Amino acid sequence: MIVLDTNVVSELMRPSQDPAVVTWLGQQTRGSLVTTAITVAEIRFGLARLPDGRRATELRQLADEVLGAFPGQVLPFDTAAAALYGDIAAARERGGRPVDALDAQIAAICRAHSASLATRNTRDFVGTGVELLDPWRA
Repeated sequence: MIVLDTNVVSELMRPSQDPAVVTWLGQQTRGSLVTTAITVAEIRFGLARLPDGRRATELRQLADEVLGAFPGQVLPFDTAAAALYGDIAAARERGGRPVDALDAQIAAICRAHSASLATRNTRDFVGTGVELLDPWRA
């Protein structure tokens, strides 16, 4: 199972998608790709911040289409992930590299499901105990 981080899902919403990401996604088994409720929340927040207008309307429709491609494949931040969250955040803090709360939640979801994480921001997740994949460098 591969969890798609927010930047990978957002790339699918760009008018000109990075060819490396498109190729990498095409090489994956469709059923193996999932995302998280955290990613959905981050995307929805970004869209809610946009001023009303044609661009915002188009992006919201595109987000509905992209996120709709993951029916039943959006992993929640549940009690199993919550139990791992504290360990991840504390370990990074002890190592002198505090982790953003949302990134720690995504990492915890990945660990709870023994999943890899596809992200462009690999540095944000180093030391979380999650296997990292960078579709931009695959």
